[in-house]
Parts: sequence; C-alpha cells; structure tokens
Amino acid sequence: MKILFVVGPFPLPSETFILNQLTGLIERGHEIHIYATQRAEVSDILHADVEKYDLLKRTRFRKQVPMGKISSRLGRMRLACELGISDPGMLYRALNAKKYVKRISSQVIIADVQSLRGLPRFDIIHCHFGFHGNRAMALREIGALQGKLITTFHAVDLTVNLNVSGRHVYDNLFAKGDLFLPISQRWRQRLIELGCDDARIRVHHMGIDCKRFTFRSREPSGDGPLKIASVARLVEKKGLEYGIRAVARLKKDCPNVEYTIVGDGPLRADLERLIGGLDLQDCVRLAGWQEQHRIVEIMEKSHIFMAPSVTASNGDQEGIPVVLMEAMAMGLPVVSTRHSGIPELVEDGLSGCLVPERDVDGLYEKLKYLSDNPDQWVEMGRQGRKIVEEQYDINVLNDRLVQMYRSV
Repeated sequence: MKILFVVGPFPLPSETFILNQLTGLIERGHEIHIYATQRAEVSDILHADVEKYDLLKRTRFRKQVPMGKISSRLGRMRLACELGISDPGMLYRALNAKKYVKRISSQVIIADVQSLRGLPRFDIIHCHFGFHGNRAMALREIGALQGKLITTFHAVDLTVNLNVSGRHVYDNLFAKGDLFLPISQRWRQRLIELGCDDARIRVHHMGIDCKRFTFRSREPSGDGPLKIASVARLVEKKGLEYGIRAVARLKKDCPNVEYTIVGDGPLRADLERLIGGLDLQDCVRLAGWQEQHRIVEIMEKSHIFMAPSVTASNGDQEGIPVVLMEAMAMGLPVVSTRHSGIPELVEDGLSGCLVPERDVDGLYEKLKYLSDNPDQWVEMGRQGRKIVEEQYDINVLNDRLVQMYRSV
C-alpha cells in the first residue's frame, strides 16, 4: 500500500511512537511517505531509526509562504497561481479553506497544496493528532490529497486543542474521516462524547519493540545508591516537580539515592532552581536529551522508574507514555499517577504503583515502600514485562494496523 503520514515537526525525539509505526510499515513492504509541518529543531540527537530507514528522504516539509503576499484576497490568488495551483476549482476551495475546517487559514492550505505537488494518490492518509487530521481532511476536500483518511488521537488534540478551538472543531472530520484511532479507552470515550461515530472508532495503542528492551530482574546494588530514573520532556504535564519533591523527602530516609531525569524543555531553568532550593544538587541530575541507546543504558542501571504525570494548567494530558512501556519491558518497577490512560497500562500493586496527580506524599510513600521492599521488584518487573508483551508489542500492533488499513 501507498501510505502518507501527516505529522507535525519531524523527527521529534519525544515521538518515538510515530517512528515505531513508520519503520514497522516499511519493514512490511509498504511504500511510506511523510509530510511534516517543519523539520524538528532538535536535529543533533536523531533516533537511530531515522538514519537506518533514511526517513528524511521520505519526508516533505511544508514550504514557507511569504506573509506579505496574502494580505488581500487578490494577493492570495496571485500567490496561489505563482505556486502552480492552476486548477480553478482547487484554487477556489483553497481560498475558502475555512469552509472545511474552522481556524485554518488559506495561507496554510496554499502552502500545503504547493508542498504536496507531485505526490501519488495514496491508499491511506494516516494523520497523527486530530489537528493534522483536520488539515488532511481539508486537503482531501479541495482535491490536493486522495486516499482513505485515518486519524490517531493522542491527548493534546482532545484537551488543549478543544480548549482553544472549541468542542466542535472536529465535527467535519468526524463526518468525513474513514477511521479514528484513539490510543486509549480514555480517549475513545472522549471521542464518543464529542459526537464521533463509535462504529468508526478503534482503540489502537502506541507500542514498543519488546525485542529491543532486554528484561532484567532488578536487585539492590549492595552498598551502592538507589537509582531512580525519569525520561520526559521538561514540561508541566510530566509532573517532574512533584517527582523531585518526593525524592527530597525520600533522601531524608535514604540518603544514598540518585535521581536522573533525561530530557529537556522549557521548564529546565525552573527545575534547576527547584533542585538548588531543595539542596539536591548532589543527587538529582538533569541529563538533557540523550540518544536512544544512551537512554536504554541509563534505564538498565536504574532500580525504579518514575513518571509523575499530571494534567497541566492548560488542560494538556498524556496519552499512555511509551517510555513507561519501555521501562516495564526492561523489568523496572514503576511509580506513576492515575492520569489519562496510564491505569490501562500500570495495574497498581501488580505491575507498578499508582498515586493521584500532584501527590508528593503518595509518590514518596511508594518510593519508600519500594526502597524498603526490594523483594517486590522482581515480581513487579515480571508482571510489567508480561503486560507490555501481551498488549503493547509494536509488531503485533503494526500487523493489526495493516489489517485496519485494509478494512477501509
């Protein structure tokens, strides 16, 4: 099949879930194209698969359109003609993009049409995030794209985007899209609440290649430190502030503790100040972005993985963090929160520990419990690996995704 993925900035180190689908479909012999809004700013730390599968050569990035030329309708028409939109019908529809999607400008559509010129007709147009589904739906409506339209909903598109654009922002997409793939039962229910036809909804998890993550039973390292790890963008919804505060409490009972946070983002300076204010410079380290193999090495040497996710002040939420799947596949006992789809992955007391959002005391108590009961680590690790293998293995999920493509 010829498949076009419509995504945002690409390739993002934090969106390995998209890479896992892309590479799996390439290995299955499908012709994959990628259309991205822009090349990601983080280009010095590329996932190894970006190079292995030469994904950048498969990618088209949206061309920039000069703002000054589109201040008037006549200016937009002239620009469209200069860019090669010669079909009168397509030109008319491009200039009236808002008819198809609210809050989308003719400038964006004209840039998309120009950028997509020469691409083949696709069997499948697969959009990650609902707002990119809206764009692709508009492009299909005006005739710039052809193919069955499938949209994966993650979380930000059903939280922040609804707050900004209103609960009816996906009405046209729900009416005209062919299939909708929320990544959890939590977001399936939200789609139904918004008016999406349940008959065209299939929960389809993001997943990992379990073969890439070696399982190892966790045991204390003698007189060495208790090593806790998090891997996350440094943004509010990751809840890292609460994880740091919990480690500060734990340090009073367990002075020999190390907490490594892998990732970067806009809250780095705030977290550095918090670490300094709590006098944790000797045990909490912000390691920045790391290549995938280095992340695996850090997790391999850790005893506990923590993902203290929260609902951000703007409503943003997680989906089901892929890094939690990776940690569980490696045998790490995990401490996380009852947030979004996380309880669908982590069963409290069996494959990990869950606490309410922003509950520093709860995080501390779970970390203290695991610190005091290392005999629990092995069984939690085994149960975590079992759940990931059974429900979140990308090879099974990609086979299922192909079947869903063929069904439409």
